[in-house]
Amino acid sequence: MLKILGSQKSQFCDRISRRNFLQIGGLALGGLSLPQLLQAESSSTKRKQHKGIIMIFLPGGPPHQDMWDIKVDAPSEIRGEFNAIQTNVSGIEIGDQFPRMAQMADKFTFIRSMVGSDGRHDAFQCLTGQRFNNQPLGGWPSLGSVLSKTYGAVDPSIPPFLGLSPKMGHMEWARAGDPGFLGLAHAPFRPNGEGMADMTLNGITLDRLNDRKKVLSSLDQFRSQVDASGTMDGLDSFTQQAFGILTSSKLAEALDLSKEDQALRDRYGRGTPKLRADGGPKLLDDFLTARRLIEAGARCVTLAFSRWDWHGGNFKRGREDMPMLDQGVTALVEDLENRGMLDDVTVVVWGEFGRTPKINANSGRDHWPRVSTALLAGGGMKTGQVIGSTNRLGEYAENRPVHFQEVFASLYRNLGIDVESATIDDLQGRPRYLVDRDKYKAMPELV
Repeated sequence: MLKILGSQKSQFCDRISRRNFLQIGGLALGGLSLPQLLQAESSSTKRKQHKGIIMIFLPGGPPHQDMWDIKVDAPSEIRGEFNAIQTNVSGIEIGDQFPRMAQMADKFTFIRSMVGSDGRHDAFQCLTGQRFNNQPLGGWPSLGSVLSKTYGAVDPSIPPFLGLSPKMGHMEWARAGDPGFLGLAHAPFRPNGEGMADMTLNGITLDRLNDRKKVLSSLDQFRSQVDASGTMDGLDSFTQQAFGILTSSKLAEALDLSKEDQALRDRYGRGTPKLRADGGPKLLDDFLTARRLIEAGARCVTLAFSRWDWHGGNFKRGREDMPMLDQGVTALVEDLENRGMLDDVTVVVWGEFGRTPKINANSGRDHWPRVSTALLAGGGMKTGQVIGSTNRLGEYAENRPVHFQEVFASLYRNLGIDVESATIDDLQGRPRYLVDRDKYKAMPELV
């Protein structure tokens, strides 16, 4: 535990001593303090460019044939209750639960032939691109951890990698991204995580950041008094960076959605933080928070939306969740474009696998790792297209199967990393390529 100490006699107007103002705990990261984490990050190769990624994980495996790959010619027991609608791109049709997306399909790439799923109820593959089995010592790092290691922080007040997924009943879905063999210095900073209780700002935990006026007033007052007293003079640079994160208003402001225009918030929608069974929340506020964090300096933000493991009531659940996803994703892409950020920020939406072609007796679809779907936007990519196709029944990839690692190779390319040559050292000092470069390349269709 690191404490920034002041005189016990010195108090603020609210009678809280400076001694008690700031405490930096272990952040639930193996007991390492924030200064230690920052020191470990200092070996990163930092660059001035700021490109980012927002990854929206759909826990449970969304039904590909009910979203962006409607099977209009399939029998009713496979086709289901949803219809195809025209988009603003000639020749592309998507499901009728995505009317907003249909009107701006030129901003999206619909991948209908995702293959290579492990078939596990786990966010791991969507976060790393790697298979779960045969991991190196320490495990494969997630994309956000790779970016943290490779580029470091854009701004010392904003962690490079943030995860918005809360604790869930099925914790494998709650992964915000594991650092793997890169170590805890490159783990995601989780504003909703258990470790936030260890961070105290004048008695105000980050769980109570909605009280913006009180927090920012305390921060400004403390900074000015500490600077005047010379308390910071004897602290090393990493402690000062830790101090900067906790006392700068940048992270707090990025998390404060009340600063946004009401009309924009209405465009995104609100949703609810309540978890859907053992899955994620239907919180559209997270989509807006992700944009604000990237704009503030984050390189990667991950979030989870709802629960898509629909063994029963597939179409009832679809009518509830798909329009919300449609609203949140289209608002995000539109917002990024309006702010001139769309070419620099890549958005990816996907789940761990697809669903069975045949509808079961409970009007649901079961697990189907053989093929799934994904949605891409931004990042300077060529959009307004469909990549790949499944057969008439949606059973398998008929044309242009796309592997998870191909998508990751493309994401890294968007972020300025060449997977043909870039490596990161594992715990044994062995350089590891980010994808299996002998098998998988960045997707040429996106250039």
